[in-house]
Amino acid sequence: MSHTPQRKEKDCLNCGTVVQGRYCHVCGQENVVPKETFWHMVTHFFNDITHFDGSFFTTAKDLLFKPGFLSKEYMKGRRVKYLHPVRMYVFTSAIFFLFFFSVFSKSNIININTDGEMNGATRLALIENAGIKYKDHPEKKAILEKMAIYKDTLKPISLTDLPLFSKASFHLSLTGKSKKFKSVQVYDSIQKSLSSDKRDSRLLKWLVRKEISINNKYSKNPDDAMKKLGNDLLHKLPYLLFVSLPLFALILRLLYIRRKQFYFADHGIFTIHFYVFNFILLLLAFTFEKLETLTGLSVFGYLIGALFIGLAIYLYKAMRFFYGQSRWKTFIKLFLVSISSLAMILFLFIIFLFFTAFNL
Repeated sequence: MSHTPQRKEKDCLNCGTVVQGRYCHVCGQENVVPKETFWHMVTHFFNDITHFDGSFFTTAKDLLFKPGFLSKEYMKGRRVKYLHPVRMYVFTSAIFFLFFFSVFSKSNIININTDGEMNGATRLALIENAGIKYKDHPEKKAILEKMAIYKDTLKPISLTDLPLFSKASFHLSLTGKSKKFKSVQVYDSIQKSLSSDKRDSRLLKWLVRKEISINNKYSKNPDDAMKKLGNDLLHKLPYLLFVSLPLFALILRLLYIRRKQFYFADHGIFTIHFYVFNFILLLLAFTFEKLETLTGLSVFGYLIGALFIGLAIYLYKAMRFFYGQSRWKTFIKLFLVSISSLAMILFLFIIFLFFTAFNL
């Protein structure tokens, strides 16, 4: 409630309804004097921030240490002192992906074209390691002999010095037809020359044209193709998780289909709370990974493993508390949820990979 003086008039300034009390029972607007001082604005701002912080930390505490409790409370209608699940999801996912992209936006791969500070011996070792899979290649010996020249120098190495790697190529071929055509124009010309019953369908035409265009664009730049594919796929991860959310709720709905007291929305709320917990857990995992890299202490690796074991235990406890079934039934359904959700994520990943590849 604000500290702004209440209006003497009883008509709501927002919807015109006669107000009984301080708030309009139709639209919920507070019936206060519209003119407010700067001090009122400042105090109102800090009151909102304080309220958000209080509800957020209360919600976070119960979410972390009382698996399934928040979902149960929401289902019972006890919602005022907790942050709304959707708002909680948006907030935590935003924080998570900001951190995620800040960590993975920088490549950890050594750039042999521009890294002038890397000594020749290190660069030679890099090329030797990279060339292991080409052990039977006729040019490997010549390449390594040429690279030995750079062993004791800081002269930059370019791909022109590495014919083995410069010959690498990129070719996308999901339809199996794009190799036959050098350009989209050639493909269209051949299609027009065929009778209508022998022409490719509209979908197949679109796929072949996209393949030809992508192959012509990246055939000489396979590294660029892989980098762009990986980068685009990485930035689609938030969408993948968002799409997976209702599907995870659907899995729960099917597993608990005999529990008529649970509606699909109830499974959805449970899923949102579980996803929020996942975001928090992954933030901790990434933090431990960074600490392990900085300190070299293996204990952080064990902590990461413990977090994922804790995730399974958390889901088991949340399902048991929220759905109220026996230990064995909950354990069996936990196993089914794990297998089904893994298959669902894999299926979504393949779909996203397909559309990402065709939008290079």
